[in-house]
Amino acid sequence: MKNFSRFRRFFCIICVLAMTAGLFGCKKDTPDTDPDITTAPTSDPSGTDANAATPTPDADPGTSSQTGTVDASGEYPVKDVDLSDYAALTSGDNSRVFYHIFVGSFSDSDGDGIGDLRGIINRIDYLNDGDPKSGKSLGVEGIWLSPIFMSPSYHKYDTTDYYKIDDDFGTMDDLKELADLCEARGIKLILDLVINHTGRYNDWFVDFKNAHATGDTTSPYYDFYTWNATGSEGGRSFQRIQGTDHFYECNFSGDMPELNYDNQAVYDAMLEVARYYLEDIGIDGFRFDAAKYIYFGENKRSGEFWVRYMNDLRAINPDIYTVAEVWDADSVVLNYEPALDCFNFSMAQAEGMIASAAKKGDVNTYTSYVEYYINSIREKRSAASLVSFIANHDMDRAAGYLTNITGYAKMGASLYLLNPGSSFIYYGEEIGMKGSRGSANTDSNRRLAMLWGDGDTVKDPVGTTFEQDKQSNGTVAEQIGKEDSLLNHYKKLILIRKANPEIASGEYHALKITDSKAGGFVSTLNGSAVAVFHNTTGSTVTIDLSTLCFTDGSSITSLFNAASAKVTDAVYSEMAIDHKNVTLEGTVLTLPAQSSAILR
Repeated sequence: MKNFSRFRRFFCIICVLAMTAGLFGCKKDTPDTDPDITTAPTSDPSGTDANAATPTPDADPGTSSQTGTVDASGEYPVKDVDLSDYAALTSGDNSRVFYHIFVGSFSDSDGDGIGDLRGIINRIDYLNDGDPKSGKSLGVEGIWLSPIFMSPSYHKYDTTDYYKIDDDFGTMDDLKELADLCEARGIKLILDLVINHTGRYNDWFVDFKNAHATGDTTSPYYDFYTWNATGSEGGRSFQRIQGTDHFYECNFSGDMPELNYDNQAVYDAMLEVARYYLEDIGIDGFRFDAAKYIYFGENKRSGEFWVRYMNDLRAINPDIYTVAEVWDADSVVLNYEPALDCFNFSMAQAEGMIASAAKKGDVNTYTSYVEYYINSIREKRSAASLVSFIANHDMDRAAGYLTNITGYAKMGASLYLLNPGSSFIYYGEEIGMKGSRGSANTDSNRRLAMLWGDGDTVKDPVGTTFEQDKQSNGTVAEQIGKEDSLLNHYKKLILIRKANPEIASGEYHALKITDSKAGGFVSTLNGSAVAVFHNTTGSTVTIDLSTLCFTDGSSITSLFNAASAKVTDAVYSEMAIDHKNVTLEGTVLTLPAQSSAILR
């Protein structure tokens, strides 16, 4: 059946190619080198320096397990969040906490040192044990896997075959098993799908080069990639097609040729890839890499492409979850919001909104921005949602600037996990893993092996220079039994989101608190209201709820009954560990240093 399905897919693509041959768009800076070199790709869209191929495992990834098991004998389950009214998320509810896994660095099941799909399956109880009230697992409701398709690089952003799982990571059956396991636990599983470009060893690109080398303009692959005869155009990058006077577009690297979406056959081929994983494998959606580069420098046109593509995907699965990488200013991101949600890069990294607020900044500035951003994207699409994160595989890890000892790590987590919409945790962030490009300027340092502390054989990726003795925050095994660990802080925040669905799915209303850096918001859903307050400063703050107004000047009492409010939950950072005393006396709320409170 699998062979027939692939034959059908190939036959359909060839038919469309034959009908549309000759349609092409010429987009494109003079190449520096001849692209037809024999070395493997050396970079991903972020400038990754993967200059060595990862070894192919000798063992069958599904036959044995080298994965250690975290000793839970001293485990500290988070039990102080009231989940008596918890209701499981529906398949159409995409306001979730996702866990971003760089697959090769997460967990190794077969002893070859490379993380794999079987390793994730073995660790699923750590992420979500199937009991939303247990307080033992992290409790995430979604998983994003970095690229897993066949590719010569360690990062896999240069796809050789979209229909084959890379040998480093396992098999298609492993992916199906993981998808089934996630479905049974209410986890949305999304794949990193790179449709802007392929790898240079992809059969499509091989046929494209051959067609140009032989002058076969009738080949269905002649216009599968963008090319021109000059090697320059509008700031784009090109490399020569060997043996010809033609040049192909490659804005990230010569190893990543750009697909030509002026060719209907290309569009149909990439739609079929998505359909295959949605329908045949049971994947719930995708993270789209380099979404703004479909048409280089043409954000309006690229945005229109995504409207069309998403309409076709939603026809396949109305409950699909998608999120796009549009690494640019908010004004540029708005071009893509009519189609799909986008990561909010203004919040991320050392100078982003989250870090600025967490390090004793003004929370009012943060909450006002969240409200402004949500209103802006919903003018483009009523169902648009905020997608928050601190760091990802292309950024220095947050623990380097939101340090645990200062309490900034916990405050940062409280700020973005208690945001509306979806929040993404980069693997290891919950234990304060460190890693930065450093003087070696290598992205491998941002993708280090997960620190399990239980004998897992996963190793750091090729090119790593980060010194392990700089990892000062401890492993999963070391943190799991400590009540006040960063790991258990993350667990509690996710439980609070589950106990208070208004936070993730409600209407967000920022509060204006004068003469204080403490800030907060009220979120309403189906007639119910929750108020969330953050004090990131080093001093105790008191707030009289009865005097508060929203940013539009209306009183808090228009949406939230301050007179009868109660504190239902609170979380604390390092400065408040010895005095966990959020109190509400009458309408006066007292927030100790570095604390957050949830009121009903």
